[in-house]
Amino acid sequence: MALATLLATVAASVSPKLFLIFIPYVIFLIWRRHNTLFLITLLLLILLTAWRTHTTSQLPTTLPSTIQLTFQDNTKINGRTLRGFAMSEYGRVYVAYAIESAKQKEQLENTALTGLTIHAKGKLTEPNKPLHRYQFSMIDYLKSQHAIGIYDIEDFNVIRYKTGIMTKLGRYRYTLLKHIDETFPESLQAEAKALLFGDQRDIDSDLSRAYQVLGITHLFAISGLHIALLGGAFYQLLLFCGLRLHHAKIILLIALPIYAVLAGSSASVWRSAAMTMVVVLLQLRQTKLTAADALSLTFIGFVLYNPSVIYQVGFQLSYLATVALIYSTKILMTSHWLKNAFFLTFVCQMLVYPLLLHHFYELSLSSFFVNILMVPLFSFIVLPLNIFFLMLSYLSPQLNALFLSIYEPLREHLTTFLLWMSKQPYQLWQPGKPDMLWLGIAMVGVFILFLAFEKKRYIIASCTILIPVMMLEINPLLNDELRITYLSVGQGDCTIIELPHRQGVYVIDVGGVLRFQDEAWKTSDSPYEVGRQVVVPYLKGRGLTTIDTLILTHADADHVEGAEEVMQSLRVKEVHITPNSSQKAVMKDVMDEALRQHIPVRERMAGYTFNKGEVGFSYIWPRDTTYEGNNDSLVLKVSKGAFSTLLTGDIEAEGESQLLDDKTLHTTILSPGHHGSKTSSSEAFLQTTQPQLAIFSTGINNRYGHPAQEIRARFDANSIPTLNTAEDGTIEVIVKDSWYVLTNR
Repeated sequence: MALATLLATVAASVSPKLFLIFIPYVIFLIWRRHNTLFLITLLLLILLTAWRTHTTSQLPTTLPSTIQLTFQDNTKINGRTLRGFAMSEYGRVYVAYAIESAKQKEQLENTALTGLTIHAKGKLTEPNKPLHRYQFSMIDYLKSQHAIGIYDIEDFNVIRYKTGIMTKLGRYRYTLLKHIDETFPESLQAEAKALLFGDQRDIDSDLSRAYQVLGITHLFAISGLHIALLGGAFYQLLLFCGLRLHHAKIILLIALPIYAVLAGSSASVWRSAAMTMVVVLLQLRQTKLTAADALSLTFIGFVLYNPSVIYQVGFQLSYLATVALIYSTKILMTSHWLKNAFFLTFVCQMLVYPLLLHHFYELSLSSFFVNILMVPLFSFIVLPLNIFFLMLSYLSPQLNALFLSIYEPLREHLTTFLLWMSKQPYQLWQPGKPDMLWLGIAMVGVFILFLAFEKKRYIIASCTILIPVMMLEINPLLNDELRITYLSVGQGDCTIIELPHRQGVYVIDVGGVLRFQDEAWKTSDSPYEVGRQVVVPYLKGRGLTTIDTLILTHADADHVEGAEEVMQSLRVKEVHITPNSSQKAVMKDVMDEALRQHIPVRERMAGYTFNKGEVGFSYIWPRDTTYEGNNDSLVLKVSKGAFSTLLTGDIEAEGESQLLDDKTLHTTILSPGHHGSKTSSSEAFLQTTQPQLAIFSTGINNRYGHPAQEIRARFDANSIPTLNTAEDGTIEVIVKDSWYVLTNR
């Protein structure tokens, strides 16, 4: 029933015509089953779901310049920007507001924004398209949240607080979070807010990455286990206080949705709370219901209320993990607790692993073992202690402070241990983003795996795991194409070269942001990181976990600032730099990270060449060891047969003129120097290189005006077609017997 609703929702959200194709599925069910009433109900439910999905997908594309907005319980202030969701009479919007002063920021931080209604002046803007297909997509995120778009607030006036129980609970949640900030040590605040109220915004980014590597991020998201523990403890407390079973269940029915709101109203919270409520409600009516039916009913309810929820990653993982537990009870029925703990983790991971690879391109292998230790530790020690500390902070703040002073160093030792564990090698399987065919095969394989385990056919079970894994691992080795990717990194440069049969991966520059010292109140807690947020997702999406050589053409922030983040996220075998550029301030973090990881850093000059298979690499500049800036950029030529590409860094006309005597300068594709500035791409240089295509790497609406109009005109005059990452997104050149170009737009 839930599966039918899911399929109907997806079909209707894509196209009404696609939904019509879904009708034969219902006819097939009627033919196979004889419960006519059930099937009529199912058909009506599917039609209702499809109608609801199609109508709610028709969101407005424009909004007035002045509207009323009511903030919801998920706004965040980061630096000088306020962001979050708000409701308007036209629907849900994602709001963004640039805070004007330190005083206004302080006022906003000390105001419970949930339920606050404002009269806002602004405009609806389209979210930026992702720079490549593996980057986080704001467009898809807004779709999953059923939001119209981004509303940029220019100015606003406070009108009133919205009345209602949800607003009051949201404001009370804000009060509880503030109370934790005031009574808990700083090192324990983020954990307490995440475990008790589902607020993960303050978790340290390094810790968050460590939890991802270990596969334990779910411990900090309020899930079914949290609800079961808290609900069960609360229910037993009611019985201990002398309440009758009937009354205790009624109070539990009231308490669960209240806590779901206080816990942040995430999909996983409402799923587990709703399942418990359905079971308790039917117990009160003395009606039996299986866990699978309860799960199906809550799923249907969610989809009817908000069809867009099926696109939320948390919703997908939450339901799949629960399905795994429900339908694998026979596997979990072992006599030994350690076996049960392992199989519990194994079952959940196996059912969700295709989805994890689809969304995140990697899978934590250590999670199978780490969770055996950490799930009981967090569930039965860390979580109860945080509940105890919160309650005691109201009853006796002094005694609570004493207990926290004892607990804090113990918890810090656990954090240190987890950080150490996360830095151990070979914990992640990173095959890249699988295609839809593989996803389908893997999901079918998972169900066969469960059936094989139940029947103790372990050879079949092993095959259902190994076959999809081998498909992902072997496929890149069979690919005989040379792929050159001109990655869109904004106003910067990054080129990725993948050799045929995955013989090697070379990254030339990594983009970056030129950062300026700003006032403290404007400084972001989580600044934009090109390396971590653009370059690494692309490499992981392609399944590229090892970089043979990271080549940094010169010491400019827009070419090297993201290098440290790349080195922290992936294995880098060596780094090539232009002579004496390591002394520049912008290179300090890169050199420090290379030293920490014992990565060799080598200076390269003209004349250094090497080959890997059929692909040749030749440095043709610089010719001396003096480093003065752009004109001392490393210039690299990459060749395969008759095809070649010339990567020129930020070399300008002065440097170009000294290259004109090089007989190997002719190239198929040219990456023009300095992003197409007026000072590069001289007429003589174009006449000498004679490229068939030029690819500029620039940012949208960049303040430098790159590429300059006169430079574009020069390329046009020489009949050289051009592409630009600002307009075309990430550009991929595929080289085999011939070559062709793919763009992201």
